Amino acid sequence: MVGGPDEPEAALTELRQLLEDALAREGLTKIQLAARTGLARTTIQTAFQPGGPVPSAATVAALAGKLGLPDEQMLELRRTAAGEVGPVRVRDEGLGKPIGQWDPHDLEVHPAGTATAAAHSGARAQRALPGYVRRAHDQILAEAVGEASAGRSRMLVLVGSSSTGKTRACWEAVQPLTAEGWRLWHPHDPTRAEAALADLDRVAPRTVVWLNEAQHYLGHPHVGERIAAALHTLLTHVARGPVLVLGTLWPEYANSYTALPNPGQADPHSRVRELLTGRTLTVPDAFDEKAIHAASILARGGDRFMEDALTRAHAHGRVTQDLAGAPELMRRYEHGTPPVRALLQAAMDARRLGVGLHLPQAFLIVAATDYLTDDDYDQLTEDWAERAFADLARPVHGKQVPLRRTATRPPRVPAPTVTPVPASGPVFRLADYLEQHGRTTRRRLCPPASFWHAAHTHLTDPDDLHTLATAADHRQRLQWAHHLWRKVANAGHPGALLNLAQMRALAGDSESVETLYRQAADADHPDALLRLAWWRERAGDLESAEALYRRAADVGGPTGLTSLAQMRALAGDLESAETLYRQAADDGEPFALFKIAEMSERAGNLESAEALYRQAADAGYFGALLSLARMRERAGDLESAETLYDQAAGGPRALTYMAWKRQQSGRSESVETYFLQAADAGNTAAMIALARMREHVGDRQGAETLYWQAAEAGDGNAPPNLVRLREQAEDPGGAEALARQAADAGWPYALYSLARMREQAGDQESADALARQAADAGETVLSFQRWWPYGLDPDGSPTPPWPADSSP
Repeated sequence: MVGGPDEPEAALTELRQLLEDALAREGLTKIQLAARTGLARTTIQTAFQPGGPVPSAATVAALAGKLGLPDEQMLELRRTAAGEVGPVRVRDEGLGKPIGQWDPHDLEVHPAGTATAAAHSGARAQRALPGYVRRAHDQILAEAVGEASAGRSRMLVLVGSSSTGKTRACWEAVQPLTAEGWRLWHPHDPTRAEAALADLDRVAPRTVVWLNEAQHYLGHPHVGERIAAALHTLLTHVARGPVLVLGTLWPEYANSYTALPNPGQADPHSRVRELLTGRTLTVPDAFDEKAIHAASILARGGDRFMEDALTRAHAHGRVTQDLAGAPELMRRYEHGTPPVRALLQAAMDARRLGVGLHLPQAFLIVAATDYLTDDDYDQLTEDWAERAFADLARPVHGKQVPLRRTATRPPRVPAPTVTPVPASGPVFRLADYLEQHGRTTRRRLCPPASFWHAAHTHLTDPDDLHTLATAADHRQRLQWAHHLWRKVANAGHPGALLNLAQMRALAGDSESVETLYRQAADADHPDALLRLAWWRERAGDLESAEALYRRAADVGGPTGLTSLAQMRALAGDLESAETLYRQAADDGEPFALFKIAEMSERAGNLESAEALYRQAADAGYFGALLSLARMRERAGDLESAETLYDQAAGGPRALTYMAWKRQQSGRSESVETYFLQAADAGNTAAMIALARMREHVGDRQGAETLYWQAAEAGDGNAPPNLVRLREQAEDPGGAEALARQAADAGWPYALYSLARMREQAGDQESADALARQAADAGETVLSFQRWWPYGLDPDGSPTPPWPADSSP
């Protein structure tokens, strides 16, 4: 080819001629070529079209590979046609592969039908996708993709229940990037977390990072925070962009990661919360009327998948779940043989109580036995388990199976404190939709004895065992909680020793408590060091307590310093206490600033106290505003105090105090006005306070309306008040129905509250039954100890006295 001004056009003509000749030689149509390469039909058409734009390097490389043309020659022609300079890159060695080369099902888009392939073609079987209905969230996704295409890195995590179309929405959104040569990387091998942690720093520009089921990355107990930090770095370093990070989460995971911890509590998801702020997008559970109409048009146009789904989902709008096979999964569960149902219920309970994805077969078989009735158990054959697992392995509509055999890989991330022991034998995974169904329908049920025995005998992962022990403790199955924690402690998990110590403390066994604290402290567990220090302080051994507090500060942050400062203050050594508080404040502890402010106020240094209270509030300790308001009030500056109380009104203490002060000052008429304004702003504590005022004046209906508003806004103090109103109205059936509804929604305290009311009314039998239901649902109040000092057996009967070292 001769150089000159016509060289780019000549190179492009030669490139297209070579493609046309190869296409004819292979005997393919352009539609067949699109299927073979994974490229969109429009991309293929544009590459061959005379007068069209120069195809991307990724498109040319894909076409050359499938048509038997030399990569280097074709890419050189493409470079000349585009007028680019520099060496030709024959292949991109970046992470992932071009988007067009991905099968969406390999990215975990739910299949909607069986795989098909042309007879005798030898081609890979293609699994068709139903037509796609765009909804409101798709527009926001499209805008994010557009910004990424324009050069700005973006991240969006779609939040929605199982099978609501989150993954398919992400797949549809990235299609415009195919023609631009973007790659897609799905970190999953050997495990999702390991792959992400190992290679996020290698992500190249113009890459989609695919984090489907992002809880496996961001929620990983050992490296989730590190993955979040690496993603933050990737998104914020301009030189590494543009990149597009897409993920999906169930609402319960998103809520867990974004919830703020209470003051003084651990914050296990701080970096994940920061990463997700402003980067989540809700996907609704059901199609609205507009989406149903669009789906109907697709059905009338010949989309058999959509036509079939709408025959069942038209009324309730859960089209995507239907397409994903949910109805057949439910049918297989509800109409399965007793062994099938028992295995699925055992798996559901394991997942909802926190066991990992991979459930050992040996565990499921042993756990399932007590889910069977006596008659069903007597009819079991020797091969019952084999037959049940074979039944559960049969695919349902959408190529899903209720309980599928899977595989685990040995971990390759830096070893945690406690190394999990791989389960022996086959492991199984419960279908997502059935898992979520179990979380909803079995929320108030406690698993039977065979479940706990199987967990103790066959589960080996310390995190799984620790989580189950906590679940047993919350359900007052104290003996099983003890055995499970003991097994975890024997495996070297110091946190389990603390739980055992707490159990022994409730039993009055002080000697065992200190021994257990010392065992955990020997592993430099921060909480163990703090608790042992407090234990020694209470015993009067201040020298040992100080040494332990300092060790806790060295390994666990400023809490050890604040605890030591409080000990010094109690001993009257205020100078040392202040020094320690300042050290803790320098380490980022806002509570320490608050304590220094209190000390300054008591010493009469009000100007310094005010500045420190404000620093503490700015650092996140909002109780400092309340103290500052009281200080201003004592100084007679009521106007400033009122302003500060308004700023602190996000907390129930501030609301209560303000109401009391207004009533005390003779401004009772303004109290309700204030609470109305706070309630209108979404403050649930104000709603509850206002509801109590309505009760006081006899407006029961108004009070109930406000309690309902607070409950719907997620305030756990509202359901017990609703139950109380129904009980006081002599509507015991309504009270119990409300209490169970609250427990189903995650507030089992309503059942316990009703039990207390029945007990006070002298109805002990009903009180006992309701208290057991509250315990089964996971209510954690310590008051249960007076009901059942030794806990409950799995069947709900009180556990007789048992020694701490008894075997299960």
